[in-house]
Amino acid sequence: MIISPCISICKTDPVTGYCYGCGRNNNEKKIWKDPNTNDDWKKENLEEIQKRLKGWQLESFRESYEHKINKGISLYKKDLKK
Repeated sequence: MIISPCISICKTDPVTGYCYGCGRNNNEKKIWKDPNTNDDWKKENLEEIQKRLKGWQLESFRESYEHKINKGISLYKKDLKK
């Protein structure tokens, strides 16, 4: 199972239409939720969204996504629990 790239920072850039947190557009978010979406599409999408992110935004995404994979919760949600 491939974990959703959502890192709980859900704000969309009005110019690009991409989420500031995960880099996906609204259509990609819908596709991720569709139970018929296969893992190959998800892997390709993960690669694509990381190409959209740059600098600190990409570093922040990678760190939080890795934490979510390993601990089951994004860094943002972890900090909210404190």
